[in-house]
This record gives sequence, structure tokens and C-alpha cells, in this order.
Amino acid sequence: MPLDLTRTLADLVSLPSVNPMGRDVSGDIYFEHRVTDYLQQLFTRLGLPWQRHTVAPQRDNIIAKLDGKVRPEQGGKVVLLEAHQDTVPIDGMIIDPFKPDIKDGRMYGRGSCDIKGGMVAMLGALARLIEKRPDDCPTVIMACTVNEEHGFSGATALTKLWLEQRDSIVPRRPDMAVIAEPTSLNVVIAHKGTVRWRATTRGRAAHSSQPHLGENAIYKMSRVLQAFEAYARDVAPAQPEHKWCGKATLSVGLISGGISVNTVPDRCTIEIDRRVLPTENPADVYKQAVEFINRFPGVDGAVEHESPFIQGPSLPDTDNGDLAAKLGAVAADVCGRGKQMGVPYGTDASTIARSGVPSVVFGPGSIDQAHTIDEWLPLDELTQASEVLYQFICRGV
Repeated sequence: MPLDLTRTLADLVSLPSVNPMGRDVSGDIYFEHRVTDYLQQLFTRLGLPWQRHTVAPQRDNIIAKLDGKVRPEQGGKVVLLEAHQDTVPIDGMIIDPFKPDIKDGRMYGRGSCDIKGGMVAMLGALARLIEKRPDDCPTVIMACTVNEEHGFSGATALTKLWLEQRDSIVPRRPDMAVIAEPTSLNVVIAHKGTVRWRATTRGRAAHSSQPHLGENAIYKMSRVLQAFEAYARDVAPAQPEHKWCGKATLSVGLISGGISVNTVPDRCTIEIDRRVLPTENPADVYKQAVEFINRFPGVDGAVEHESPFIQGPSLPDTDNGDLAAKLGAVAADVCGRGKQMGVPYGTDASTIARSGVPSVVFGPGSIDQAHTIDEWLPLDELTQASEVLYQFICRGV
């Protein structure tokens, strides 16, 4: 049956699936289970077999399968369409995040751009293939995963279905994968990875009226921050530039310390984000940064570096060229887009590519609107993206 793309997107935007991003929070807007339930009902209505796989409490991957005209065991191809269910938090938004609002051809709401729009484009293509599929239609796996925004654990669990040959409706390792993200209908063939870790300085608490009796951890951290600033300015950009992804970067994004203004702080912690090029090794990058900081004048090792809490791999452009060319050619025909490009942000594509599946990133909307205070998606691109994906599969992948 045909899928009303706009209505489906509105349904999904209205269902909160906020990723807490490691914060100790609670409430009825967190985690992906509402979206998973909706997708389960949709796949059932479409007559597709589906499975749910629990990754964490209230966080299930859901997978549906459309059998191809030529089965995989007979030489038929397997195509994976993947989109994540979670969104970033809603702090600071100036619109109602869960009330989809259409103005001037745009749908506003959290997740409309990143990445429920891309998910709906895939669902729309899948629904059309049920009604009309070519004789050489491949087997299509639609996977909707959890926790992309803070660790890629959903994509990692997905790859174990073929890496560890776990019992599932996925017949074997897919031959290729298209990952939904806002790419303005272009084809991302490479992107950076991420290493994130915490660093802590320690002091000794005292009453602020007698600061000489204490040791100020925030003062210590100020010297550490100077070291990170020097690394971000001089060391990271000095790495060989990548053709598609540009230069390596580092940013300190969070800082916390102290318990009150009248107490000398005995602890200060920061969180660091180092973006890793496809030519770099995340473990080596972390080691290099830690060694630089520890040797920096004024720091002298007076900082504790935790092991990384996220090591997201990069996406190299080494084995996805044929896939990118075919998808790009279809996008060029359908909507005049489809150029190959690299991006600085991370996606599930890198995790899936590491499992041996050639992967590219494609979807409606611009990354400039993702995670914003008034997130929106142009609805014409939603329709175009779904058409591109449908034609891509119909033309023989």
C-alpha cells in the first residue's frame, strides 16, 4: 500500500525518542521504544516480517525484510537501508519539539531532519516495492537502530547479526548499505570518526575565606585547557589533510567543577571531542593527545585521562565507489543532486562499513538544520529522497 510520507513523518516527530546522551535524566520523552512500537505496527500493516532485538532497556533495534525476486541463497543481492530512531535532546528549542508543524513547505519538529525524514524516505521506498518490484529486485533489509547519537551501540548490535551469525531474518551479510542522514540528497562517501574522553584535575577542598589551605582544581584545569587549546590550534590541524574530510580537529565541550562558590574546588572535569580522519587510528590519536597534554609546560602530568567513552570509527572511501556512483547517478536523474562528498560528522555508516559492508550516507535535509532550536525538513526533499531510493533499487543495484 502507498505510504503517506508527510503523515508518517508527522507521526514519528510526535513520538519522543530523545537520547539522554549519557546524562542522568528521566521522563517520558527518553529512549526509542515509542518509535519502535510504531514501526512494528507499520511493518505489520505492510505485511513484512520483522524482528526486534533489545540493545538496552527500552531500546530495541527493529528490522524488517522484503524478499527479493532472486533469493540470496540463489545469488540474489541483499541491500541494507538503515536509519536511527533516536534524536538529540530538546534543550533550548524555540518550537514545540513534538508538535509537527508545516510552514512554507517545511516540517518543523525534533527529528524531522535528523533523521526521521530520512527514515520515512526509506519506508516510502519499501512500501512501493511491496506493490511493484522489478524482476531482479534484491532482498531489502530495513533496519531502524537505537543510540546513534551517543555511541553507535544499535549499529554495533546490528552488525553482530552477520558477523556472529546470530539467528535473525537477515539472511547473510548485506552486499551494500545506504545509511540515512541529512545530506541534501548528495552521497557521502567518507566522514570523520570520533574519540571522546574525560580528563580530571584534583585539588584539596577548603573554605573560600582561607583558600591558601586548599588546592584549587579549577586553577589546575585552566593550565590543562591551555594545553588542549594549543593541541587544537597546532597539532591536530598539522596532520595530513584528507581529500574528502579536510583537517583533524579537537574541541573541549563540557567542564564541571566545585560544589559551591565558597568552597575551594577539589575536582574539575572536562570532556574532549577529537575528530578522527579516515587515515588515522583512533587509539593512536588518543595516545598522541594525552602525551602532548601531559608534557605541556605547567601541566606536567597533573591531570587524569580516562579511557575513551566513545571511539566512533571514520568512514573511508576505499570500497564504496561503485555504490556511490550508482546511487549518485539516480539522484542526478531524479532531482539534479547526487554529488559525492565527505563530511566532518560521524554516522552509523562507519560501524556498518567496518563489518565488511560497502556503505554510503544519503538523505533529505541539510546537516545545518540538524540538532537546531527550530529543526526542520523541506518536504520536497522528503519526496525526492524516497523516489531516489526506490529508483535505485528498481534499476538493479
